[in-house]
Amino acid sequence: MEKAKEKIVLIGAGSAMFTRGLVADLIRLGMETELALVDINPDALNAAERLVAKMIKARRAKVKLSATTDRRKALRGATVVITTIAVGGRRAWEQDVFVPRKFDIYMPVGDSVGPSGTSRALRMVPAMVAIARDVVELAPQADFFNYSNPMAVVCQAVRKATGANVVGLCHGVWHVAHYLASFLGVDFSRFGFTAVGMNHLTWFTEMRVDGRDAMDLARAQLKQQKAEGEARKGRPWHADHPFTWELFELFGAYPAVFDAHVVEFFPGLFPGGIYRGKKLGVEGMVFENIIRYGDKIFDEMRSIALDRGPLPRNFFSKQSGEHEQVMEIIRAMRADSGAVYSVNLPNAGRLGAFEQDVVIEGPAAATGAGLRPLAVPQISAGVAGTLATRMAWVELAAQAGIEASRQKFIQALLIDGYTRSIEEATRLAAALLKAQAEHLREFGWKV
Repeated sequence: MEKAKEKIVLIGAGSAMFTRGLVADLIRLGMETELALVDINPDALNAAERLVAKMIKARRAKVKLSATTDRRKALRGATVVITTIAVGGRRAWEQDVFVPRKFDIYMPVGDSVGPSGTSRALRMVPAMVAIARDVVELAPQADFFNYSNPMAVVCQAVRKATGANVVGLCHGVWHVAHYLASFLGVDFSRFGFTAVGMNHLTWFTEMRVDGRDAMDLARAQLKQQKAEGEARKGRPWHADHPFTWELFELFGAYPAVFDAHVVEFFPGLFPGGIYRGKKLGVEGMVFENIIRYGDKIFDEMRSIALDRGPLPRNFFSKQSGEHEQVMEIIRAMRADSGAVYSVNLPNAGRLGAFEQDVVIEGPAAATGAGLRPLAVPQISAGVAGTLATRMAWVELAAQAGIEASRQKFIQALLIDGYTRSIEEATRLAAALLKAQAEHLREFGWKV
């Protein structure tokens, strides 16, 4: 095999679903690639390597595969670096959510904001900063994409601590855009939009059909469906994600990504975690289901990887998930196409109400020189207000992770609205630090 045109380094390759989807897309596009898989867990890495090797063999793809637990070895010569790490995996994620429950704090996802997102940030930030320093040293020209949460905190901390030009990617806006096109009853190719905000609270401030404003159409259609009880698969559209549709009616913009994420940004509206009569993450939008699904997918991927038989017949069918756009983005950049994607980059003046360096999710054009942020219309005072405290939280959580600062950890817990006193925030911080001690000591935390 001659020298590949790309060398893609996937750090966190033990993320079975992402790795499967990424490789399937890579093979489907016929890209001639060197692919280096990296994971600190040898068992997960072995499963990922064997799975990918079977995929390459099944399609006789022009992909040169390697795998290592040493990311520095893999990074040399990289043209693309993708991070999907989750320090501590699903077991640590569980503690991010379970510990706050002892303080009457309930979250359905717990990877973005709130005490759970802040706890996750403490172990993600130093790990990602260390990776970014290696990228800057060993592959400074590589395009650097991050998928790890909490997205805004991770990207802001990496840029602040290392200067690495990391780009945060998430399929949430893309997924919601397809949902909204379906709601309007149009093919996605006819649907245009502007979405800007913070990852997992990104507001669709504009919707267009065939280039014409469709916000009034969306409002009218929602009103009609609510009045007539028009059903979609037996349910009205607004019953799928009632809170986000209520916010759309109130703010004149639609927030992504659906209720399970969006409710976490508004803790004051759900005292005791009660949402529509059910306790968040326990009775409604059950957190344990997310964990069980992740464990199930990993076990299935591991079984397929280790099995001597062929891959399942539909294994290469297009999968929805976080991996969805990255290969397309890489191709668009190499072609200098100008195609527009939703990405996480520094504000750089696009939203005048916020600091220049705060990371926002918004549109950017794929060019030969990288992803270039596009100007967006000024957001309303109401939408800006939903983001303001969160942007301050991002900076505090980033500093807490970089500095291993208990004081800033407690400050972050206070300002995001879940704790009810300094004393409670202090006790919650201590409980979370104790629960995650095995993952934090290596980063300088005294726990």
